[in-house]
Amino acid sequence: MFRLKLMVLLILTLIGCGEPVDLVLPSSAEIEAHYLYDGRLGAEVKGNVAVVTVAQSARQLRRGGTLWAKVGPHIFLFSEETQQLLNDYPSLAAVRVITMVGESEVANVLLGRDALSDIQWRRALNIAGRARVNGTGRVTLLQDLVRWGEDHAEEYNYNPRYTNSK
Repeated sequence: MFRLKLMVLLILTLIGCGEPVDLVLPSSAEIEAHYLYDGRLGAEVKGNVAVVTVAQSARQLRRGGTLWAKVGPHIFLFSEETQQLLNDYPSLAAVRVITMVGESEVANVLLGRDALSDIQWRRALNIAGRARVNGTGRVTLLQDLVRWGEDHAEEYNYNPRYTNSK
């Protein structure tokens, strides 16, 4: 009985001796620094979620319609920048990307820290990269990214003003 208690104590001690995890949350400036974007981009931390707000042009939405309204947050969320942000800050539980036109929210998508395995991250980066590079010419690439995002995000919301067909 004494040996069993000693072994349990030893195992618990060894488990507790792992490398310490840095539980510091990023500042707004640190989040913004992770993303390269020529347009207006803001960031904040709400609880342990990084919230990235991106300006999307009204002209782009008029031209691309519902699909471009939906794909906006997925373009930013499934990126090396988001992956690196989650790797750099283990205390972040998720990243939410919100796209805006003026003061109006177009769409928002929340990706949990553990939503994607390493293999799924590689796939997500591939799908998003192809959409960024060739999406204007091949609309199906944008549709693929939206579908991937909806299948893997914890939640997604689209403003019906921008996503309902007329």
